[in-house]
Amino acid sequence: MCCVRGAALPGDRRPLASVLAANVVSISGSALTGMGVPWFVLQSTGSAAKAGVVAFCAMLPVVLSAMAGGPVIDLIGRRRVGVASDLVCGAAVATIPLLQLVGVLRFWMLCGLMAVTGLFHAPGETARGVLLPALAERAGMPLARAAGLYDGASRCAGMIGSAVGGVLITVLGAQHVLFLDAGSFAVSAVLLAFGLRAVAEAGPQARAEPGLPRGCRRELTEGYRYVAGTPLLLGVCLMTLVTRGLDQGWSAVLLPVHVRDKLGGAGDLGVLEALFSAGALTGALVYGWVGRRFRRWPVFTVAFLIVGMPRFVVAAFTDTVTPLGVMMAIEGLACGVLNPIMATVMYETVPGQLHSRVLSATTASFLTVTPLGGLAAGFLVGSAGLFATTLAIGGAYLFATLSPVIFPAWKQMDAPGPTHARLSSVPGGSGSEPA
Repeated sequence: MCCVRGAALPGDRRPLASVLAANVVSISGSALTGMGVPWFVLQSTGSAAKAGVVAFCAMLPVVLSAMAGGPVIDLIGRRRVGVASDLVCGAAVATIPLLQLVGVLRFWMLCGLMAVTGLFHAPGETARGVLLPALAERAGMPLARAAGLYDGASRCAGMIGSAVGGVLITVLGAQHVLFLDAGSFAVSAVLLAFGLRAVAEAGPQARAEPGLPRGCRRELTEGYRYVAGTPLLLGVCLMTLVTRGLDQGWSAVLLPVHVRDKLGGAGDLGVLEALFSAGALTGALVYGWVGRRFRRWPVFTVAFLIVGMPRFVVAAFTDTVTPLGVMMAIEGLACGVLNPIMATVMYETVPGQLHSRVLSATTASFLTVTPLGGLAAGFLVGSAGLFATTLAIGGAYLFATLSPVIFPAWKQMDAPGPTHARLSSVPGGSGSEPA
């Protein structure tokens, strides 16, 4: 592998650009689905609880596939997994409006199709993410800057999708917008298929014990053992799994219901999501260029506190777009620095040969509670009301985001420990391969 890397053209940014472009295209479409599906459910059923059920069905398979995805990604190849993920997700999304047009779509079908997209989404996202160090090295770019560009591309995509999503839902209808998302997956698959052909790290990775079930089980658990033995990564996983669940309740239920009941409809939802994405894009790009000048721990801690409770409080006490829009823009700015910091810390802490397995483990950990977030928020709104549910979830978010202040392990973000020593302490790990 080292010889192949050495043969790569110095400063070759085409593979990195292909991945960034694929992310922009596919995530723009996914933003349309993220707005269109909850709005479609609310319009067709009027039930916040059913919107929560659909969110649960979409997210639970994400957790399951992330748990087992690491060894599969290495075995099949990151490029192939990324392309297959886009194609299957695009087909599942396109089936929803097709069934609606012929008049046979049922609620259980919608739940099943969203579950298919969730099942294939996590492996594709992981397959792209683990390539970032190799693509940054190939491009001759610092990892922190590449991580900022990677997250910035995703934020840019979210901004594009959100900016036009509300208008398109109003003009075309929620179900027709899903056709655009399906097309975006197809374009993303083509970009990955051709853009990563020359990248050796995008192909299948050698396994220590090919074909042996014992080796598969060991590889599957290796990422989890590494996370459990690394206090910083364990802390990141525990806090993020809580906040991801609360975020899912916000985006899948609380914000759409708030917009429907108190604001002006899908157009306002699009404005709010676009403001958040614009702020997040700005934050990611700024951190990518100047983030190395600052300590990670204080920046991360303050940013997560801004991202958490304030938006819930503003939403609970306002019935106009402007205050919530300003708050979501500020929240997005803070949110934009979080992913580049976490990605850089992870890649500096984890040996290269464990990237797929550890990233799958952390993704699964992040998402463990996420399926329950939308489900719980939907039922809480139905029983306790929107106001009380919004404040309760905001309070829970505040407690979760205080953990970097309380626990000293978080300060290791500024000086990740040596990866080889840690790897040798993991059961089943091997410290002989260079990171």
